[in-house]
Amino acid sequence: MLAAFVSTPSPDDPLSVLEVGERPAPEAPDGWVTIDVKAASLNHHDVFSLRGVGLPAEKMPMILGCDAAGTDPDGNEVVVHAVISSPDWRGDETLDPKRSLLSEKHQGTLAQQVVVPRGNVLPKPAELSFAEAACLPTAWLTAYRMLFVKSGLRPGQTVLVQGASGGVATALVVLGSHAGFRVWVTGRSEDKRAAAVALGADQAFETGARLPGRVDAVMETVGKATWSHSVKSLKPGGTLVVSGATTGFDPSAELNRVFFTQLSVVGSTMGTRTELESLIQFCATSGVRPLIDVEMPLADARDGFARMVEGRTAGKIVFTV
Repeated sequence: MLAAFVSTPSPDDPLSVLEVGERPAPEAPDGWVTIDVKAASLNHHDVFSLRGVGLPAEKMPMILGCDAAGTDPDGNEVVVHAVISSPDWRGDETLDPKRSLLSEKHQGTLAQQVVVPRGNVLPKPAELSFAEAACLPTAWLTAYRMLFVKSGLRPGQTVLVQGASGGVATALVVLGSHAGFRVWVTGRSEDKRAAAVALGADQAFETGARLPGRVDAVMETVGKATWSHSVKSLKPGGTLVVSGATTGFDPSAELNRVFFTQLSVVGSTMGTRTELESLIQFCATSGVRPLIDVEMPLADARDGFARMVEGRTAGKIVFTV
């Protein structure tokens, strides 16, 4: 079957080790099910995998991809939940020390077929296309949990989203504006800032710019490049929710400001199956849809990966199968 995969890591040149070609079709063990993939979306996690971050060479070759929507063996339209917990784990699967994402221990979704535990399959509403549904399980679920589970925000409060154009950032803008938050964003280019405002952001600023006022919460996925600005932008008692660090993991901690102004720094990782179910229903009933930057055939996956590596994104990159 056709798949996008990696056989050896390259920390400095990830695109050089991306392979698009034939891989063996998967076999579903007991309790798992084979999904025929119709659409799969790209995440920064996939680029990290090419670099060998979180994916050691001994686990390769590995089919990339966390997100997918498709059909089960009975022809039902479904969405795949990417967090794989231990068989005996109960409760919030993101807290399972042995959890993994698809494409870490188990082959991923950028293929014609993927096998997943039966409990990781959710119904896809008819209101959502396969491409739209494939955007939800990682970036949009991450944004949903950051805003509605971790931030403590209430409608009418102000939230700053660092980085205006990525998958998580665009999801934060759309979800936040529909939930009644005043959403401010930062972006590196005028075009990206304008696009964020078009999505529903109240105001957009250059990266690192002094804001008109301090905010109630900051959504941080960028890391080293924006961390100091995030901490300095918060009101006393504000909350910084961090779910990633695409520019690096070693920012200045700004501990003096954290304790003196009594800030809360909250980590957030992905989301649960129940939260994904709620997100899917929210999109189906509200009319909210993921922003898709581009759809392209899986055979052209290299072009999609290049867009992400080069920062040429304005929403989600989706591969159709």
